Amino acid sequence: MFTTQDGRSWHSRLPDVSVSFPEIFLPLPLPPNSSCECKEQPYDLLFDNAVEAYYKQDWLAVILNMERALRNKAALRKIQTHCRLSCANHTAFGDPFPGVGVPIPGTGAVEDLAFFQRILKRADCVNACESEKLGPPTLHKVSEAIELEFKKRTPYNYLQVAYFKINKLDKAVAAANTFFMANPDHTEMKQNLEYYGMMAGVQETDFKDLEERPHMAEFLEGKIHYSAEHFAPAIEHFEAAVEEYFTAYEECRVLCEGSFDYDGYNYMEYNADLFQSMTDHYLHALNCKQNCAVDLASTAGREKPFEDFLPSHFNYLQFSYYNSEKYKQAIECAKTYLLFHPEDAVMAQNLAYYSAVLGEDKSINITAREVPSAHATDAQTSHMTWSSNWCFSDINPASTPETANKRPFDDIAITLTSSALNGSQRVVLDGVTTSDECQELHRLSSAEAIQGGFKATLSPHSVSEMFQDITLLKALQEGLVPLMSAQLFSDLSEKIRKVLESYFGLESPLYISSSNLVCRSAIEKQEERTDCLLISELNSCIKEVSAYSDQGYSAILYLNDEFEGGDFIFTESDAKSVSAVVKPQCGRVVGFRAGPENLHGVTAVTKGQRCAVVLRFTLDPHHNEKASMTFSAVLITVDLNWKTKTLLGCVAVLLLLKG
Repeated sequence: MFTTQDGRSWHSRLPDVSVSFPEIFLPLPLPPNSSCECKEQPYDLLFDNAVEAYYKQDWLAVILNMERALRNKAALRKIQTHCRLSCANHTAFGDPFPGVGVPIPGTGAVEDLAFFQRILKRADCVNACESEKLGPPTLHKVSEAIELEFKKRTPYNYLQVAYFKINKLDKAVAAANTFFMANPDHTEMKQNLEYYGMMAGVQETDFKDLEERPHMAEFLEGKIHYSAEHFAPAIEHFEAAVEEYFTAYEECRVLCEGSFDYDGYNYMEYNADLFQSMTDHYLHALNCKQNCAVDLASTAGREKPFEDFLPSHFNYLQFSYYNSEKYKQAIECAKTYLLFHPEDAVMAQNLAYYSAVLGEDKSINITAREVPSAHATDAQTSHMTWSSNWCFSDINPASTPETANKRPFDDIAITLTSSALNGSQRVVLDGVTTSDECQELHRLSSAEAIQGGFKATLSPHSVSEMFQDITLLKALQEGLVPLMSAQLFSDLSEKIRKVLESYFGLESPLYISSSNLVCRSAIEKQEERTDCLLISELNSCIKEVSAYSDQGYSAILYLNDEFEGGDFIFTESDAKSVSAVVKPQCGRVVGFRAGPENLHGVTAVTKGQRCAVVLRFTLDPHHNEKASMTFSAVLITVDLNWKTKTLLGCVAVLLLLKG
């Protein structure tokens, strides 16, 4: 904290604020026929130099190195985009391959060679392009810690201090505001901005977001003019926003084709064959590309993306053109909007009116703008993801949309709410699964293959129990789980995820971070636990309340009730006083925010066996790539293997019959 001449305190501490924001997008024109300056200076090195200068109070060096780090990171992104786009254009798939005469991929060894040759040529092209402009491939590899600092916009926190120290108030304000936009809960930066606002010479225009992406800046400016009914400038900005959006969309998708971190699978002894590895990586890329529509609809300072983002541009445009008496363009934009929402009755009426005003003979030849199918598909998916109106009328009747005539989870009953469970962010749901579904998943624990791969062991925290923990993804990879059971588990996990998102009113989606089938069995000798305060569902011992870490949300799906003991408990903050008890039964789910406010445990099973599926969810989308997407990839691989074996079996039978 610094003290100014007027006696005011001013904060400059740089805490580790865990807030994410969209990728940095600073346009940096590169001189023709010249190598990028970041070829010899990676942005992580420049960042480290700036931090070192900060603690030496060398403010000019802080500014020089940190700004160059930001520029070089942006330049790196642009070069990678350029190389991948140009190489994709030169090595496209689908055309007849020389010497083969048919489009690829096809069937047969020659077609396989042609297919992989295209892949190798593209890889070589990208590698050569990036090496020429950036240097060795490893030069610009940065750690996850550095990537996180840039995602949190930490460089701007350093910059605002340095600029303030050399009395560059306009730049200090811009840097501070840029950091605060992505970290709205940062109390000290909020105080700094309030102080800046009272300083002489500081203008309102100084409060900029230097990381605001061009398409979003144009869109927001267009909305301002639209609200003021200044339709001419609104059109100008919305049209610019559309153009910038498509550029950013193309860049986002091509950057999804980067490296894939297989290290994330070491914990489950990941040993994929050629085609499984390709499938995992390709699904990772597809998932990333699918998320581009959501990413581009997001901006710092908003908790969730703009709903129906891309189509809304054409909605604003059609009305702006109508008010400017430009009916041809209004028809064009209305028809473009209908590509995304063909059943929109209001837009259909608008289109009919514009056509009547212009004349049916003229309007019939006006077509919608060309929007690549990928844009339309992703935008529709984004709309569905962020405009879901699933809700529980039992909890909040006023939240039910008047237009909704049915809810997808009407068969699920809310048995206990947070208040009934004496806490917050807690719920008990019944009817999540049927009796047959419980039995199907319960049978997995006793399957011979599972018993061999995941043997029950004596619980280290309760000598009265045997504990069996089955990692479902690993079991599926090793072929220990039947395909139908795996698909059932996948469907139920997705169902529970959506239910929790809806019930807790989450504005950000949940992602599965882990899934386990856990069984506890009583043994003859019964003793009390003496070495642990709380035993979690996954048999981990919580020695102290402070050891509990926030893991997002958790859900336990119970599969049976033919046992004694094994109750689920919530405790007070002392981890000793029980605040709520839940009796397990088939189809019952306990869901809760996995934070220190919801300390929980399991009582010992004294008779029989108790089985449950334990799901952990996170708000971090990166976990989706290493968990649910991987599960989907393995399901596809198992399905293909099963179909292949079935086909080979049929062929063998036919050959025997023929012989």
